This record gives sequence, structure tokens and C-alpha cells, in this order.
Amino acid sequence: MVKVREDYPQFADGRVDVRSWAQRVLADRTDISTEALVNVAELAERLELEALAAENIWSKDISSFLTGLEMAEILSDLKLDQDTLVAAIIYRAAREGKISVEAIEKQLGPKVANLVMGVLRMAAISAVRTEESRVFGQNTGQADKTRKMLISLVNDVRVALIKLAERTCAIRAVKNNPGKRERVAREISNIYAPLAHRLGIGHIKWELEDLAFRYLHTDEYKRIAKLLDEKRIERDAFIKDVVARLRHELTELRIDGDVAGRAKHIYSIWRKMQRKNINFSQVYDIRAVRILVPSIQDCYSVLGVVHTLWRNIPNEFDDYIANPKHNGYRSLHTAVIGPQGRVLEVQIRTFQMHEDAEFGVCAHWAYKGADKAAGNGDSYEEKIAWLRQVLEWHEDMNGDDADREMLTAVEDFYQDRIYVFTPDGHVVDLVTNATPLDFAYNIHTEVGHRCRGAKVNGRIVPLTHALQTGDQVEILTAKEGGPSRDWLRESLGFFSSNRTKSKIQSWFKLQSREENISAGRQLVEREFKRMALTSLDYKAISQRLKCQTVDEMYASVGAGDVSLNHVVQVAQSFIEVPTPEKVEPPKGRPSSKSGDTDNIQIDGVGKLLTQFARCCKPLPGDDIIGYITKGRGVSIHRTDCAQLLHLKSVDSSRIIAVSWGGGESHVYPVDINLEAYDRQGLLRDITSLLTVNRINVLGMNTKTDVKQHVARMSLTVEISEMSELAKLFDKLSSLPNVISVERGSA
Repeated sequence: MVKVREDYPQFADGRVDVRSWAQRVLADRTDISTEALVNVAELAERLELEALAAENIWSKDISSFLTGLEMAEILSDLKLDQDTLVAAIIYRAAREGKISVEAIEKQLGPKVANLVMGVLRMAAISAVRTEESRVFGQNTGQADKTRKMLISLVNDVRVALIKLAERTCAIRAVKNNPGKRERVAREISNIYAPLAHRLGIGHIKWELEDLAFRYLHTDEYKRIAKLLDEKRIERDAFIKDVVARLRHELTELRIDGDVAGRAKHIYSIWRKMQRKNINFSQVYDIRAVRILVPSIQDCYSVLGVVHTLWRNIPNEFDDYIANPKHNGYRSLHTAVIGPQGRVLEVQIRTFQMHEDAEFGVCAHWAYKGADKAAGNGDSYEEKIAWLRQVLEWHEDMNGDDADREMLTAVEDFYQDRIYVFTPDGHVVDLVTNATPLDFAYNIHTEVGHRCRGAKVNGRIVPLTHALQTGDQVEILTAKEGGPSRDWLRESLGFFSSNRTKSKIQSWFKLQSREENISAGRQLVEREFKRMALTSLDYKAISQRLKCQTVDEMYASVGAGDVSLNHVVQVAQSFIEVPTPEKVEPPKGRPSSKSGDTDNIQIDGVGKLLTQFARCCKPLPGDDIIGYITKGRGVSIHRTDCAQLLHLKSVDSSRIIAVSWGGGESHVYPVDINLEAYDRQGLLRDITSLLTVNRINVLGMNTKTDVKQHVARMSLTVEISEMSELAKLFDKLSSLPNVISVERGSA
């Protein structure tokens, strides 16, 4: 066996006295049975002795039995329950194959077995590095392993806590093992220290960060440690005087608080030096105190006293009470010019905030079993909302969709975040520019599906409203129903989160195929009509979209797998120009100036003087044909232009084939017909939208039917390509009272 730590109670033969150990660990715990810990500890010890005997060796570098005891001590300090401590003691034996999960379930119960299985699954993350986390799902095997690990976290947060305790023991154990130090330290730095931070467990986070830093950046660690040690005596005397002064002030205020010096962790010092590009002498919180008080009101009262005693340093005040960090951390931080002109950092928080900062989710631990209702008070679902935000796909997805959703969820997680409040005051973190719809789907999938409106700070806003940090959001829902297919049109801006998009797509996929085909057909035909796209080969378009049939294309559009913009783009590339009888065109001089028609190619003769017909105003991608005029070169028409059909019937010999070339980008005039219920400010809203989107208006005509209160507008605008026109139509359609928007007919 390995050498037993001297602080473990031991028998004369050197073995651990597990009963005395259990009594010591549970000295202040009445909720855990001493016998339960003794029994599992004896089982773990017996399994290790049997393994050593089978291998015919007397000792190993790391003892699974002693590691289990150490893990249990860490978790007991975090106030975890009996099942968690039992699972921690037996976990390493299970990991090393000394006992099966089935045997654990038989001997220790299904709850303990489930916890052990969850931690075993978490071991899959060991091979993943921080820089690889953005590509989850690209490797099927890795995605499967990672999925199992993440699901275990969602099902029971205790799994993550056991794993954190195990990794804490691991990095402590490699102190004298140079071969393993860097690998373990890098894994801790990339994965488990950030996990501890996300769960708000500073108690573990700081140790993991300091030890990982020590092994990965040894020279820097030693340099900062030496600088700290050189100033220790002087610093301790300074802090002692400051603490005495602040305690006196608390007494004067009749606040029953506590003041103590705060140790600055070496990794935290180094990180601040790197982040702010400063040297050691410019790190203000080397000298720091922490003040704990009973209430939030006391926090701000004490802050006033501190700023009265000493001058505060500009830009060095952070109010994490009004604006908590994403992991729930709350405190007031300020830096002042303290006694003797020395910089001093002061942290002020309540006793409860301090518990939260030290123990995170564990500070609110009141586990009552797997059937605990979500959303009650400080349940673990709320305390690790970030995990649920990344992982709720498990409720809705499977197979390939799960892999894709994992990728988009992880991408969402790495975006910048904003923090908004529910009506009850709970903090929800979302991606930057998130909308009320993103908020609704974050709360619950069904809330998102039934969302019909939202209030932000008590005011009704559209679902496309961009939320800001500090907003209070209330979702207005219908009793039943589902999402709108318009929500998937990215140009309308209903969502910013990839997870929201996947939730909406998932809902439509669950609808019947016939329903999706019908909805898809209506969407496609309406869009083609609105864009004035005619004479299309639907089969060719569907095949380009990798759909075997036109109905499959409709179903994909109806289910949200294929966007309408994509369909329109593909349709443009498949527009076929009919090949009329070719005639020798009259010789015209080439255009002497660069104009909108420079990228028109005339079949057989290259470029001629060309101009766009005013009757139909074709756009790049339209099905076009040329008409040879007398003295004005070739006039370009859409093939469905009524005027062209008349000209063709009069003299078909003047018709020639033309095609769009690959020249530089130009703008083209397009007619738009808009119909809306008349209201005050309608014209202003339309012109403002065109201005914001930098759309040049060549002409506008408005007629209002006074009896029906309907306004009909004809606009001529300059557009560079069809996709830009589609986006403009979407934005115009989203304006209040707008009935329809479509391209002007020829």
C-alpha cells in the first residue's frame, strides 16, 4: 500500500482507522450515517488489497482507496449528501475496474451506482482541450462520448462535483511526478478549473488554478511567490491596522459584521498582470481586505464609509451585486488609496454572498432526490442554468440532429453574453443581441413554442427587440399552438441564438410530412410570386437542393431545414433562357461608358449597346431576352414581360438571346408594390427603413382608399441582387399594418 498521510487516524499496523476517520469527517454532520461511510471505505480498502494481491505487488503510486477518502473529505466540506460521499469513496475502484457498476448497485444502491456511472462518463472529457471545444460533433465517436458526459451533468450536478473532487486529488498527487504533472495540469486548466468557476465554487477553483499554474508556468509561479513572500511581513502589519480601523467603523455603524485580510492567489495575480499588461507593483489587490455584513443595505453603507476614509481609485469600482457575474457571484469591489498612501482593495459582501462565492451551488444544497421540481427556489437547475442552456437539446434531439445541435449550442456558449432578469428577479444569461424569443426558449421549450409577445421593463415590445443587460423580460404566451415559420427567416431577426433556431426547426420536424409539404409549397410559391420569378424548373431546383423530389423540397422548407432565401438563390441559377430564332443584329457601337448593362452578354456577338426596358426592369438572375431597337441598341426585357410578347408578335426577327455576365456588381431599378392599412407615420416608417438599409429610392407614389383605409404604394428602388430584394421585402412586411409587399408586375 502507499504511505498513509500522517493526518489520517491509523492502527498500529499502519492501516487507516476508517471509523475514526469517518467520525472526524462527520463531526459537524448529523444528516449522514457514520456506518455508511465506514462500510464503503472498508469495501474500497478490501478491493484494493485484493487487486494488489492479484498483481503480486505490495504498493502502487496512487491508492484508489486513499483517493476515495480524500474526495469524501473535500465533498463533505462542500456539504454534499451521503450518497455523494459514498459514491466518491468507491469511484476510483470502479474506474480502475476493481468493481463493476452492477456490483455497486447491488451493494450500495441504485442512487450511488448512477452517480458513479455519471462520473465514469465524465472521464471522456479528459482528451478534449479548450481549443477543441468549438468543434464538438465533428467527430462522431468523440461527440458520443462527450454527449454522455454532458447528459450526466444535466441529470445530476453531484456528478460534476465528484469529478471536481477527483481532479483536485489528482493534481495534488502529481506533485512529485514530473511525467504526469503537465498533462494533468493542462486538463485542469482547460476544463475543470473553468467548470468550478462556472459552478461558482471558489473553494475548489482557486486551488485548481494555482496548482495548474505552478506546473505549467513554474518560473512565473516562483517569481510571483517570491515577490509575495518578500513583502509578507510588511503587508501583514499594514492589513492588521486596516482591519482594526474597519472593525471600529462597523461598531460605530452598529453593524454585526466581520473584517479579515484576503489572500490573493498567485494565478489570479499573474492573470491580472497579463490581462492589463502591468507589472507586479501595479496589482492593486495584493493588499486586500474582505468585509462581511448581514444585509445588502449594510454593504452599501460600509462602501460609503470606506470611500469616506480613503480616496477611491477611478475605474476600479465594480458593483457585482447590482450586476452579478454569469456564475452568480455577487460582491462590491473597490480600490482606494489607503493608509500610508498605499493602494488597498476592499471587497464587501453579505455572509450569504460569501457562502455563494466559496461554495457556489453547494451553498444552496438541499438535494431531495431526482424528483425535485425544477424551478423551485435555489434548485440546482437554476444554479447551473449555463449547463442547461448548452444541453437542453437532449430533451428534443437525437442522432445526427443531436450532433448538429451540440455544435450550435457550444458555439452559442462561447459567444459574448448579456444578462437579463425574469419577472421573479432570476438572472438569465443569453447571447449578445438576444431577442425575447431567445429568452422564451431559454426558459423552456414549450414557453418558446407558445410565445406570442413580450414585455421588456414593463413595456410591450416586438419579438425582434434586441435585449440589453439589466432588462427584465416577461413572456406572453398562448394556451396552445406552435411557432411561426416566419421565425426561421433570419432576415426578420426573430432570434440570435443557434439553439433557438434548432428548437424551432425541431418543432416543425415533428409535424406530419403532409403538413410540411403543404406549408412548404405555400411558402415557396408565395415567395416566387412575390419575387416575380416565373417559368421555373422546380425539379431541377429540388435536385440542386439535394432533394429527390419537389415534394421533398417542399417538406424541407416546411420543416425549416432549407431556408426560402436558399431556394430563391438556387432558383436564380436555374433560370433557363429560351433559344429563339437568331438573326444577325444590326451593328451598333459599344457603350462608351460603364453602366448598369456592362455585364450583359449578347450571344454570338459579345457586347452591344444595351439598356434595360422600363416596362419590366429586369434584375440579375431574372429570365431575360433582348429586343433589337432602331438606334438605341438592344433593350433587355424579362421573358414574361407583356410588352416583349407584343413586340415578338409584331417582329420576332428582332428577338435575340442574351445572358447575365460576370461583370462587376451594379444596382438595378426595381418596382415594388406595397399595400397597408393606412395609419399615421406609415410613410415615415417605410422611408426610415429604406434609409437604415441604405436603399436608394428613385420614385414613390402613394394612393389611399379613404373608404377602406388602405394605402397602396408604388416604389422604384435600386437593388444590387435578388437576395437583397428578398431581405428588403421581409423587413417591409414586418412593419405594422403592412398587408403585402411584392415585386411590380411587367
